[in-house]
Amino acid sequence: MKIGVVGTGLVGGACANACVLRGVGTELVLVDHNSDLAMAQAEDIFHATPFAQSMPVRAGSYDDLEGCGIVMVAAGVNQKPGESRLDLLKRNADIFRRIVPDIIKAAPQAILLIATNPVDIMAHLATEVAQESGIAAHRVIGSGTILDTARFRALLARHLGISSHSIHAYVLGEHGDSEMLHWSGVTVGTVSLPVFAADMRVALTDAVRDEIDRGVRQAAARIIRGKGATYYGIGAGMARIARGIIENEQAVITCTQLHPEIEGIRNVALSLPVIINAQGVAHIVHPALAGNERQALARSAEILRHAADAIGCR
Repeated sequence: MKIGVVGTGLVGGACANACVLRGVGTELVLVDHNSDLAMAQAEDIFHATPFAQSMPVRAGSYDDLEGCGIVMVAAGVNQKPGESRLDLLKRNADIFRRIVPDIIKAAPQAILLIATNPVDIMAHLATEVAQESGIAAHRVIGSGTILDTARFRALLARHLGISSHSIHAYVLGEHGDSEMLHWSGVTVGTVSLPVFAADMRVALTDAVRDEIDRGVRQAAARIIRGKGATYYGIGAGMARIARGIIENEQAVITCTQLHPEIEGIRNVALSLPVIINAQGVAHIVHPALAGNERQALARSAEILRHAADAIGCR
């Protein structure tokens, strides 16, 4: 499947590179308002193909997205010194209102994968713009908490001394400060987390849970302090979603969708586990939540709804 990447900075470049390294897709087209950057990224990534998946990787214009089955969107601007989060949100919203119609015009059959932050709001806006062109909501997917979920599993695995592949654990809600770690739903080897930890004689105290929570919730801030941005993790996450689409996997992944209602909050985009297949999102899974988790998810939904209101989303 031909994949387009719109916005070829650190995140877009990492998405394209991850596709090559993981063998996702058969052709990559990179598009950016800075054509020199797109060409440089395409050439650099193409030079990795002899070591990974052999495929054409080239820079192009929006017209070159024709025939893409997936378009990854990582376009956006960085926060200026002294700029508020809302002002940044409005600037990125203006960019999306310009570029999403151009993407759809060139590749009307493509599934859109959104990575631009704040990803829940950008996915909400992209869904509304796409719907104006007749594109169904299940074909616009935000990366959401796929990376937060991976962080949760990685930290739990390290604490338990097992492989992260053996853990089912999810982060729900916003990809951001109000995200909710779904502790009550964690299972390891078919049993609940407390039972497994007790069997392994591994402590699972409130202090341990708090440390893991901080490790997940504050990961982006730590990485940004150290190197200025996060991109490898989300690049791998975007390639994972794309693989689920291309291979019609029916895979359960936490991604952002626009929901009619979440915990009493109407028309809000956030992450829940969803089933990914060749059509995009085939089904949304609504996990059983403890009382405090329902409150946390409602609070996350309310925060996101307020942000969506600020940029004029329905």
